[in-house]
Amino acid sequence: MLKQQLNLKLQQKLSPLQLQVIKMLEFPSIEMEERIREEMENNPALETDELAPDTSKNKDQDSDSTFNEEGTTEQIEWDDYAPEDDIPEYKLRTNNYSKDNENDAVIPFAAGVTFHETLMEQLSLCTFDKRQHLLAEYLIGNIGDDGYLRRDLESLEDDLAFQQGIMIKPEELKVILKRIQAFDPAGVGARNLKECLLLQLQRFKPTPSVTLALKILGQYFDHFARKSYNYIVKHLNCTEEEFKDAVKEVLKLNPKPGSVYAQSSDLISQRITPDFIIEEEENILSIKLNNSNIPELRVNRHYKEMLEDFNGSETNQTQKMKDAITFARQKIDSARWFIDAIKQRNNTLMKTMKTILKLQYDFFLTGDEMQLKPMKLKDIADITGYDISTISRVSNSKYVDTKFGIYPLKHFFSETMHTTSGEIVSNKGIKKIIQTIIEQEDKKNPVTDQQLTEMLKDQGYRIARRTVAKYREKLHLPVARLRQEQF
Repeated sequence: MLKQQLNLKLQQKLSPLQLQVIKMLEFPSIEMEERIREEMENNPALETDELAPDTSKNKDQDSDSTFNEEGTTEQIEWDDYAPEDDIPEYKLRTNNYSKDNENDAVIPFAAGVTFHETLMEQLSLCTFDKRQHLLAEYLIGNIGDDGYLRRDLESLEDDLAFQQGIMIKPEELKVILKRIQAFDPAGVGARNLKECLLLQLQRFKPTPSVTLALKILGQYFDHFARKSYNYIVKHLNCTEEEFKDAVKEVLKLNPKPGSVYAQSSDLISQRITPDFIIEEEENILSIKLNNSNIPELRVNRHYKEMLEDFNGSETNQTQKMKDAITFARQKIDSARWFIDAIKQRNNTLMKTMKTILKLQYDFFLTGDEMQLKPMKLKDIADITGYDISTISRVSNSKYVDTKFGIYPLKHFFSETMHTTSGEIVSNKGIKKIIQTIIEQEDKKNPVTDQQLTEMLKDQGYRIARRTVAKYREKLHLPVARLRQEQF
């Protein structure tokens, strides 16, 4: 016997427009430009207003976007595609940029040469035979971006034997590696930090301080890394002044010889374009969305005219004509969805950034980290009415340009700390105090984490020692023992 049951099921379906907006919220300015170019390539009904001929009949009249989410039908609603839709439904480029931005429209970048390309160029100048050249290429291919050869030669010999069928003698790779270690930059091809620094020092003019530095790194590297300077001075039987001069030579060395090329490569492939710009005039801050490189979009008039040509002749339409009309309507709807999605994206970005500016107004006015107030995603969500996930998408990979520099939006979100007086402060302020104390400390007697904790408590900040240690590590500051300067 069949049982009848009544089940309630709650479902929330997102419209295509909502899905577009959600995806777009995550895009920073550069990715948004790319997304617009991609959409224009895929949808011929979408075009930039600058490239389109100005044939609008009514420039002062706004149009309403209408969407058919259930698909197209054979009967065309001609009023949805009337001529008054000629004007842009939403201007992406607003009047929020100055003449100073005109020079920023095109930013030239050097082509640049990568680290490995530099090594290969030097290899081409070497007098290697075919076999040696092949092995040298293999070694260079295993050198990391920092300039180190991290894998041991025995493993590379095994790979050559099993993967390429090349059998080599144990000393053969060492000879070729020695040649590569003579390449620029100095220190390239080193297998550890000690070897890297020694390779660089060996190219220096052999002065007394350089000779002593070679002994220090060659014989007492571990003690030097632990800053056991008194031990080294005693065993090398040198004076403190001689030791200081040798340390100065070591400080000239680059622990990551490939870093110069890696940094230039990163600058070529990555550049930060702020999504927001905050300007100040007479102590009054204003904010604008950085859309200077995003074009104005509109629906292509050709597709609208295609529908107008069939207006009033529905009875004489062939199936081919109906298919063409259906295609045009789909593309026009898609273009309108896209334009409206960008409008909603920009409105969400601006509303969120305005709220952040209001809460962190003192910081944007002064640039003082101590003025940052505790702020969480939920705080912005409560004020704007958006969901926390929306605020998270907005703050992710977005940057704001201020007169104090460019900051990621995540910088303004921080944990809450309480002082002994009950005042609520940001943990970023605590980090700033820790950094200031360490910068001003006596380097011969650096401040320990416990001392930092006590100093913070004296200033009214209740904080545990382990939390102080965590903040110090996030500031990339070593422990007191490693910050100590004995001479």
